[in-house]
Amino acid sequence: MLPKPRTDIEPNTLEYEVLPKVKPTGFREYDARWIFEKEINLLGIQALGAGLGTLIHELGKEPKIVVGHDFRGYSISIKQALTVGLMSAGIEVFDIGLALSPTAYFAQFDLNIPCVAMVTASHNDNGWTGVKMGVESPLTFGPEEMGRLKEIVLGGTFKSRSGGGYHYIEGMREKYIADICKDVSFTRKMKVIAACGNGTAGAFAPEALERLGLEVIPMDAELDHTFPNYNPNPEDMKMLSAMQAAVREHGADIALGFDGDGDRCGVVDNEGEEIFADKIGVMLARDLSALHPGATFVVDVKSTGLFMTDPVLIKNKAETKYWKTGHSYIKRYSHEVGALAGFEKSGHFFFREPYGRGYDDGLVAAIALLKMLDRNPDKSMADLRRDLPMTYQSPTMSPHCDDEKKYAVVDQIVQHFVKLHECDGELIGQKIRDVNTVNGVRITVQDGTWGLVRASSNKPELVIVVESPTSEKNRNAMFAEIETVLERHPEIGAFNQKL
Repeated sequence: MLPKPRTDIEPNTLEYEVLPKVKPTGFREYDARWIFEKEINLLGIQALGAGLGTLIHELGKEPKIVVGHDFRGYSISIKQALTVGLMSAGIEVFDIGLALSPTAYFAQFDLNIPCVAMVTASHNDNGWTGVKMGVESPLTFGPEEMGRLKEIVLGGTFKSRSGGGYHYIEGMREKYIADICKDVSFTRKMKVIAACGNGTAGAFAPEALERLGLEVIPMDAELDHTFPNYNPNPEDMKMLSAMQAAVREHGADIALGFDGDGDRCGVVDNEGEEIFADKIGVMLARDLSALHPGATFVVDVKSTGLFMTDPVLIKNKAETKYWKTGHSYIKRYSHEVGALAGFEKSGHFFFREPYGRGYDDGLVAAIALLKMLDRNPDKSMADLRRDLPMTYQSPTMSPHCDDEKKYAVVDQIVQHFVKLHECDGELIGQKIRDVNTVNGVRITVQDGTWGLVRASSNKPELVIVVESPTSEKNRNAMFAEIETVLERHPEIGAFNQKL
């Protein structure tokens, strides 16, 4: 078995060739992310596989696992190193090849295999790698499992076992596409932009949408792991701008943007306007709660306050629960409370029966949106956007803060706002109505204006969002209040964008 991983070895040295390198901060709250070579080497990935295999046995799970990889120049070598580690720990590996993350989750059901390890850096810049893991479909790891995995890997306490093996599974891409397309039809003719950012979704999304009888215009769908135009990230302004231009050029009904591993979906409407994913969630909740009155939805703390105040959702007796940001958190909590669907502001959508299996899938979300349009034949996507009550919402802002420091900094900020609330303090000249500390701190004042500060789960950043249902002035005032607090902490860097 491999020796205990180290953090202090550098590329192009003897130690780098013979010892595993693993930076501890790569173990995030619910998946793993590293800058390849700088923070982890192939032997470190092998150690990760051995640790995961050891944990699978420790948890008493069947020692079989689905693995797949996204379209990056180094992802297949990462997957192979991970596979070697898994097999050394006595795990049978079922390799589905190039895949979207939801393809790997689907394969768990199709092959009746409980465990999954999807090699992907999702929407992160080139150079990043990572693994999304789970041992109980459709759920993925949370902090407890990730904490134990980190202990095993960094402690070098892998256990070598016999029984490991390798199986290459052909045809999973076709099975997955056939599954999401089955029993789906539209009465309305629709022209759709399928924006893929030259990432993995280019091998899946255009073909899947075309099979549904839609007029599909692929955009940056050619696979190119250099990502020559922009990162495949539907929250990135470069990708959104390209989607907006494509809608206007082609007169499309909608543009659908998919991230690097296809588990997120971003939307630009027929007028070329971006619709933030939480507002898309409100539209979908309206549509689904009309079909399922009294339905429960789960949303993350970055999401709009409309889930609580929208008159249509109130009329349909929909109940919404705000929970921790992160695909694993929303997925798990949706499962626990029996939600019909879960929505994240980042563009992860989780549909449970009868619309999905509970995991996040950008294409399943796209189909749900198109079904919503089909059920509203006299309205465009822009009309449905305008039907929502007006709010003044910021983009997600992400000032730098080192991974080693960000949680402690956020804890101090949380305590500041909790104390302010306890002392009957005010923000933007109003009493504080609510302080939600389930994930960082979300502060809401009397008129419904709110602001959020939390630590990013995937990057060395904080996450800042503000929204007001009453005015742009109050939104900006809330941001100014938060910025004043952040300026007291020199560990926090400059904003990548500001209001």
